[in-house]
Amino acid sequence: MTKFIDPQGMKDAVYNFADDINQASKIGKKIRLNKKYNNIHNIIVIGMGGSAIGGDINKMLLKNDLSIPLIVSRNYFIPKWANKHSLVVVSSYSGGTEETLSAFKDALSKECQIYGITTGGTLSKKLSSNNLDFILTPSGLQPRAALAYSFVPMLYLFLHLGLIKIDLNNNLMNSIKLLKSVRDDYSLNDQKNPTWVLSNKIFETIPIIYGETDNTSIIALRWSNQLSENSKMLAFYNEIPEFNHNEIVGWENNPKLIEKLSIIWLTDESDHERISIRQKISNRILETIVKNQFEISLHGTTRFERLLHLIHFGDWVSLWCAYLHGTDPSPVEKILRLKEELIDQ
Repeated sequence: MTKFIDPQGMKDAVYNFADDINQASKIGKKIRLNKKYNNIHNIIVIGMGGSAIGGDINKMLLKNDLSIPLIVSRNYFIPKWANKHSLVVVSSYSGGTEETLSAFKDALSKECQIYGITTGGTLSKKLSSNNLDFILTPSGLQPRAALAYSFVPMLYLFLHLGLIKIDLNNNLMNSIKLLKSVRDDYSLNDQKNPTWVLSNKIFETIPIIYGETDNTSIIALRWSNQLSENSKMLAFYNEIPEFNHNEIVGWENNPKLIEKLSIIWLTDESDHERISIRQKISNRILETIVKNQFEISLHGTTRFERLLHLIHFGDWVSLWCAYLHGTDPSPVEKILRLKEELIDQ
């Protein structure tokens, strides 16, 4: 019998995703803008890890709604083209992320329009001292487990600024209802639970996750990150159609290594019809080479609901993989060691 090690309660954090979205929605509705924001030509979300992924998710969710570009910048600086017409959303759960604080300073120097999302720390102090708007979110979670507080307030910011015109509240409330309807099933180590079943098939492999560019590929990134941090497993992702122009050829040599790999295809009915065809052909091409191939496509009335469902599904898979390894999903010791050693450099 596998011993489930989870003293810090990562399972509760995964289970509570729907509740966090609801709470984050209440926070987002309270956004008050004291600064003037106008003539915004582009959006730059700066952050790292669990704080940055919220920007990616919003880029995915708003693919058909935003009329200006949105990019996520994971670096010590922002693009050179950024200027007074750029809205920079500074996202740092801890408020102390080294790269994000550096990029924030760069955004100040470029006279960008800046808004912050954080739990406090150095970032909130710097935002306050520069008389900039920001919103505080609840602390006490691992950044990757605080996903709702990363992407939901940002959505409300865009709504307040008139950058999107969608029924955000309805989209979120319907998504919450769907997530609550599946989480009890996903929380059981039972053969009727598809997240448990998939985890048992992949936990002793290196998962390679594929999705459509700017759509399910962003969820593939989330899955690979969660498998790395929660499960302490190497996992990688790529996107279709680019995958079909290079990486697909790499599935040939080193057959002994390929035996230890799994392919997970993330699909959605919103995928471009040619992407769906490419995925099916790619699956057939590789079926004699890769023993483990899995296609994950989930239910939901709207694209918004289905994509958030797919994120939640992947979080459960990463949790179960951790448990199957007898690993505590919460600690990220190598990240902490790296941060400690950077202090002395």
